[in-house]
Amino acid sequence: MIEHEVRTRRSAEEFPYEEHLAYKVAQVAADPVAVPEEAAEMIINRIIDNAAVAVASVVRRPVTSARAMAQAHPVDKHGASVFGVDGRFSAEWAALANGTAVRELDYHDTFLAAEYSHPGDNNPPLLAVAQHKGLDGKALIRGIATGYEIQVNLVKGISLHEFKIDHVAHLGPSVAAGIGTMLELDVDTIYQSVGQALHTTTATRQSRKGLISSWKAYAPAFAGKMAIEAVDRCMRGEGAPAPIWEGEDGVIAWMLHSPDRTYTVPLPAPGEEKRAILDTYTKEHSAEYQSQAPIDLARRMKQTIADAGRMTSEIESIVLHTSHHTHYVIGTGANDPQKMDPAASRETLDHSIMYIFAVALEDGTWHYRDSYSPERAGRPETVELWHKISTTEDPEWTRRYHSTDPNEKAFGARAVITFSDGAVIEDELAVADAHPLGARPFERADYIAKFRALADGLVTPEEQDRFIVAAENLENLTDLNELNVRLTDEALATAPSTPEGIF
Repeated sequence: MIEHEVRTRRSAEEFPYEEHLAYKVAQVAADPVAVPEEAAEMIINRIIDNAAVAVASVVRRPVTSARAMAQAHPVDKHGASVFGVDGRFSAEWAALANGTAVRELDYHDTFLAAEYSHPGDNNPPLLAVAQHKGLDGKALIRGIATGYEIQVNLVKGISLHEFKIDHVAHLGPSVAAGIGTMLELDVDTIYQSVGQALHTTTATRQSRKGLISSWKAYAPAFAGKMAIEAVDRCMRGEGAPAPIWEGEDGVIAWMLHSPDRTYTVPLPAPGEEKRAILDTYTKEHSAEYQSQAPIDLARRMKQTIADAGRMTSEIESIVLHTSHHTHYVIGTGANDPQKMDPAASRETLDHSIMYIFAVALEDGTWHYRDSYSPERAGRPETVELWHKISTTEDPEWTRRYHSTDPNEKAFGARAVITFSDGAVIEDELAVADAHPLGARPFERADYIAKFRALADGLVTPEEQDRFIVAAENLENLTDLNELNVRLTDEALATAPSTPEGIF
């Protein structure tokens, strides 16, 4: 890997465009290096994972709205598939629909470092473009490998949330780079595309603050759609603001720290394999990633409490000692009263570790739908327990969160449960059970089991089998529309009706 120092440059400063970060990203995208076998296998896992969570969300309202927008843009030739239904649609609108479906349940892969990300958000727009252009599985594998490589390394080097910029600002450039790889575009075209994609996908983090709405699911899908359009324009000879990161009025100078900050972004050297997907991890539970280990910890502590002859009704307080991010984004450090509100939206409860820990401790399990139902959130004993839970930042958990040593990096917490008589039970868990270093790391069989569990009752067993065969044969697949999953008519009929829009 090459460590690239990135800082603001004055307009009058000599700064050849070959030294721009966007150009270096484009060079990585244009490098024809082969994808290593283990990375290609993980790409298949994540395609299965994305399909699983997309199928489970197809009949939810935000996804239904996005699908209706895509279905308003049918095409007679080329085009891309939309999860759950037949037909071919304009690629950028299919990407919006599929990206929203993948993101809706907060249930797919993650990578956390200086910034946060869901690298699987690259896959819907890349697949849509690949379908539209009639590409094969090998091309898609190469594009996805690039998408993950660029996003993961931007996440390692540049913090966005520190300055309240949403993490999709790393997604636009990574999707543009992945498309450039698939289409074998030249470095200059990819360079312009990366710049346009970043310029059009930089937004604030208010989408993840306070009363969180359905835009949380749309935000990465919109970034993917914008990246497709950016590449299309740049292929036609149009350009981008430059230098987009380093410019005197660019992203670093005015949206991030200041012209005084230097960032270090690692990128593969020429000829170096793109392996970043192997650093990422998926979710066993449908909740924000910092909730994964605490859910597993709560399940374990439920048994500990029972073995001690105790009941949750005897609990006086629960304090979760955890990282800066967990405390300030999904914990009580966020100072969001909505995180303690039984009437809060699913998206808000998904970002409340207090609610999540309470339900997991009571139920000993977690379900993508049932654990968020209004009935479950409003249960009086749950509300009482929920309001006894608080978080606090522990410097050691924060240090481990940011560690570059994968064997030390941790996203968990230490839970201190105090009972009304003063007795205390403590336990901690560094990584989720499904994490590569966890108790039960996810492997191909687990991805398939997740898909079948979420597709049950929505997709026929025969259609499930067909999709799994196609996904596992990705390297030899010539028709990428086989990666679409068709829901039954009965399942689609349960989708809510939505008001008409412009289209």
